[in-house]
Amino acid sequence: MGGFFGVASKKDCVLELFYGVDYHSHLGTRRGGMATFGKQGFERAIHNIENSPFRTKFDKDVGEMQGNLGIGCISDFEPQPLLIRSHLGSFAITTVGKINNTEELLDMTYSQGHTHFQEMSTGQVNATELVASLICKQASITEGIRYAQDVIDGSMTMLVMTEKGLYAARDKKGRTPLVIGCKEDAYCVSFESFAYINLGYRDYKELKPAEIAFITPEGVETVGEPSEEMKICSFLWVYYGYPTSSYEGINVEEMRYKCGSMLAKRDGNQVEPDVIAGVPDSGVAHAIGYSNEAGIPYARPFIKYTPTWPRSFMPTTQNQRNLIARMKLIPVQALIEHKKLLLIDDSIVRGTQLRETTEFLYRSGAKEVHVRPACPPLLYGCKYLNFSRSKSEMDLITRRVILEKEGGECSPEVLEEYAKPGSCRYEQMIEEIRKQQNFTTLRYHRLDDLVESIGLPACKLCTYCFNGKE
Repeated sequence: MGGFFGVASKKDCVLELFYGVDYHSHLGTRRGGMATFGKQGFERAIHNIENSPFRTKFDKDVGEMQGNLGIGCISDFEPQPLLIRSHLGSFAITTVGKINNTEELLDMTYSQGHTHFQEMSTGQVNATELVASLICKQASITEGIRYAQDVIDGSMTMLVMTEKGLYAARDKKGRTPLVIGCKEDAYCVSFESFAYINLGYRDYKELKPAEIAFITPEGVETVGEPSEEMKICSFLWVYYGYPTSSYEGINVEEMRYKCGSMLAKRDGNQVEPDVIAGVPDSGVAHAIGYSNEAGIPYARPFIKYTPTWPRSFMPTTQNQRNLIARMKLIPVQALIEHKKLLLIDDSIVRGTQLRETTEFLYRSGAKEVHVRPACPPLLYGCKYLNFSRSKSEMDLITRRVILEKEGGECSPEVLEEYAKPGSCRYEQMIEEIRKQQNFTTLRYHRLDDLVESIGLPACKLCTYCFNGKE
């Protein structure tokens, strides 16, 4: 994924920009960047943050950069923000999203006279540079942003900083959030709504899908009208949203309590665990919700060692990620031995880490390990956001089980049966995953319950990864 933050202030904004971007560190682990504009013109700093946090890498830059306008980002992919010089003038740009038709857009730009792009070490073109080139095809920044949103297959939310102010644009169907905060002498714009609270800002407005706002220290102007259609990512609440964030007015932590409560209601008296536990960190709130509803004690039978271990999906290879996941979770023997545990994780993607977690619980003396993922089975790779490093749908444990059961690729109609709770194929898939993972029991959150947990109409939510419906 990734996240970004921007400030338009009557005073120097570098320190606020630094802290606002840092509050997005949970959304990425590879690169961070800041760009400012002030009396010295445009300035920029980009650092690799794979082995050192954003705060450490950018501490020196805070003392050297200056400006009353600034944008910054945390990214899991391309280096950004980029500084661009064009017929529209100079500007800085940072983006969050995914482009599915990159090659088609590159061919189009080459045919229209754009001669080259920088190639990254991965062999790919920087997506933010491609977005900038699309913007520069039009007669104004606003027209360029709208054009880019229209021709990109996927999603693209962006911040563009000119010498006069910031353009903030939420992606066409609002799959990712974008919110503006204000105080007496400044405005800010942020992916995460909590990032500006401790900086003294209050909520000003949440941009609607496709809306484009122009932000200066004096005010906010809507320069691109919003769309009525919204498909905000439901996984924001389940997994990668920070607990203190709210999207469309719905708080992440509160939603996760509801999610856990509904899982408990579905279970009823079918299981009788001694304790409820959440896989740190994103499973914890779901587990608290389950515990509160079921009246079964919540406990922490393993603790995440946070002082030195980074997030588990940071390394580029699965083996490295598995090793880090195993090293940073430390069992509490006294809370595991002879206990029947019900474990809640945000999701099961490949299944490798959760299986290893289950095995060390058994080795530590657990009698039973019941597992409740806080979302439905993931059956489709995300087409709109880069929230997983999976390169193929066959990385998903569900698709591997389906492939084995069906003896090969299957039709959309058959996949639809696997997505339907209560169907024969669904139950067979769940039982096979349970056996492979060595769980005592396994029950996923249902999609209808997930929608109810969030509290938005189903037509406003993107649930593609669960049911394949766009």
